[in-house]
Amino acid sequence: MFMPALSALLVSIDAFFIGLSLGLQKNCKFLYLFIINIFLFGLCMIGFFIAEQIYELIPFDSDLIIGFAFITIGSWYIIHYLISKRKKKDKGEKANIYTIILIGFVMSVEAMLITMGITFIFLPNSNWIIPVTVALAHLGYSAISFYLARTNYVRKVPFSLSIIISGLALIIYGLMALFIEFNI
Repeated sequence: MFMPALSALLVSIDAFFIGLSLGLQKNCKFLYLFIINIFLFGLCMIGFFIAEQIYELIPFDSDLIIGFAFITIGSWYIIHYLISKRKKKDKGEKANIYTIILIGFVMSVEAMLITMGITFIFLPNSNWIIPVTVALAHLGYSAISFYLARTNYVRKVPFSLSIIISGLALIIYGLMALFIEFNI
């Protein structure tokens, strides 16, 4: 039971950078982050139950699915930000509600995939502690970094840097899953 919880804490660290990117946006409130994390908890539970049901149906190792999914989500996150930044050169670092919803959706799907990946790794000994730990780790990391972003020291970090780091964290997690699959 200790290893699944530790794994969930370690692979949820990208939530720190997502919380940081939301905290650096002037019009984002902590309530938005809390709502995102409630949705995230629901998706983690769904991911846990889906993973238990489909594990036997997957004809190849699930690390491939997890790896490519995270690489895709991380790449899409960075590319979407760069495209939207290019379209809004004069708008500054204020994000509209649609961007916040999109960030929340990506964060929630990513947490669901983390839950599924950890469940796949530890099956048949997986239990409900995995989705709960993933959800609480995301809430904790993102809340801490959200509040840190509101301090004078962290405000000096460019918003674009936090977005790119969040995307790279997802890509790195995906590459780690692929490296495990190919024994690299």
